[in-house]
Amino acid sequence: MVRRSHTAAVEPAVLLVISLGGGLGAVLRYTIGAWWPAQPHRIPWSTFVVNVMGCFAIGILMVLITDVWVAHRLLRPFLGVGVLGGFTTFSTYSVEVRTLLESGAAIEASEYLGGTVLASLGAVVLGMGMTRWTTGTTRRTT
Repeated sequence: MVRRSHTAAVEPAVLLVISLGGGLGAVLRYTIGAWWPAQPHRIPWSTFVVNVMGCFAIGILMVLITDVWVAHRLLRPFLGVGVLGGFTTFSTYSVEVRTLLESGAAIEASEYLGGTVLASLGAVVLGMGMTRWTTGTTRRTT
């Protein structure tokens, strides 16, 4: 019996723009982390700010490319998946929560854990709302 994969083939151009964007986003994130390093037993504010900023930007981007512009087909993979995916770092966030817990900073870990999720979701909503308000668009119903 031959099993067929249900995974769609990914176009090489899409992989290329995601890779380039991801590299750019990761370099931006690294630069912020190097400029503003985390302190032991304290909330790592640089990661928090990067994740919230990235979520705010994805809120803006998604409104612009779905409701305002007719975007090039590679713009969303480059900016959304690549740049913003490489810029935000929820894997580092998870490790930092664990590190805080292991160091005995349970209160800080809990604040960081919940605060990041709430602030990031709020940032997406705020970015979308501000973009819709600024551009005079409303959510598409199609």
